[in-house]
Amino acid sequence: MAKSVEKKVEVLVLNQIAQVGLKRLPAERYSIVKEAKAPEVVLVRSQDLHGMDFGPNIKAVGRAGAGVNNIPVAALSKSGIPVFNAPGANANAVKELVLAGMLMAARNLVPALEFVRGLNAAAPDLDKQVEKGKASFAGVELPGHALGVIGLGKIGSLVADAAIRLGMQVLGFDPEITVDAAWSLPSQVRRATSLDEVLKASHFVTLHVPLSAKTRHLINTKTVELMRPGAILLNFSREGVVDDEAVLKGLRSHRLKCHVTDFPSAVLVNQPGVVALPHLGASTREAEDNCAVMVADQVREYLEDGTLVNAVNFPDAVIARESPYRLAIANANVPNMLARISQAMGGRGINIRNMLNKSRGEMAYTLVDVDSAVPADALEELRGIEGVLAVRYLPA
Repeated sequence: MAKSVEKKVEVLVLNQIAQVGLKRLPAERYSIVKEAKAPEVVLVRSQDLHGMDFGPNIKAVGRAGAGVNNIPVAALSKSGIPVFNAPGANANAVKELVLAGMLMAARNLVPALEFVRGLNAAAPDLDKQVEKGKASFAGVELPGHALGVIGLGKIGSLVADAAIRLGMQVLGFDPEITVDAAWSLPSQVRRATSLDEVLKASHFVTLHVPLSAKTRHLINTKTVELMRPGAILLNFSREGVVDDEAVLKGLRSHRLKCHVTDFPSAVLVNQPGVVALPHLGASTREAEDNCAVMVADQVREYLEDGTLVNAVNFPDAVIARESPYRLAIANANVPNMLARISQAMGGRGINIRNMLNKSRGEMAYTLVDVDSAVPADALEELRGIEGVLAVRYLPA
């Protein structure tokens, strides 16, 4: 009798995901497609997935980047679907662009380039025009100036370290800094106790926070007025973190000297004092490769072993296998869930070898290694428990 062929996992790839990442999904187990009605996995970069019908088979969504504003995370959470991202994979690329932005602003490079571009190369007094014009573009050097870093995650920490090495004084603020981020932060960074403190003290201010209800228009008319006269603002985090109208007002009043942003808008394009880049933060070959590899590995580990790492809507959950038979259960974070899961297993004579339960906000996740195969009716009983969102059986 011919051996049945195991069905491949269908992975829908939207946007251009680096091949080095897609190759982490073995062809004998995964089918990479660009069109699918009911994929099991969706990998995406920037395409907006709000309103997308994911179909009944969806098990995971992976974002080859950091921000997940283009993904309906809340809706997927209700179905027990994790959304993975790649935090830190593009951190060096963004750090280098922030440094470039500081140098462009400090040395007035953009208006200087525009001045040279407007010269007549055939003019007999070209040299005199150059010498006369350059006086308008005198800048400042970075050493000794204060850099305020808002958001001290991986990118903010790298920016702070690079600025210190350039001789700058660095003041940082992040009320939600993690333990890992605090450990990686250079000791020379002076921790501020408030946003206001950073804005008042800094010649340069760089933003590295996610977009949320708390951070939307973090930089607004009120906060712009707190900044030092002639300050330089850099935004390489998210567009909505800055109120563009408030920044434009600050530029016109000369409260701000320059705004360097990776998010052009109708308000800012072609405005004096604005250096707008076309969202280049993660646009390097290395960053795209890193993001693709990280998210592909995380999705594969989840599908094959139930492991959760860097899911934005679920807790990290990693446990070594102690049995060939594993269950991965996504559930609401409510009382007595473990007892009900254990009771359902024990009632069918299935012995639990090891169990891990982790929670994050309203979501919880349980990994269970058992000593024997789990029959289909046991899986259905688990799925029927109130609060259970998804059950996957992962025999080795």
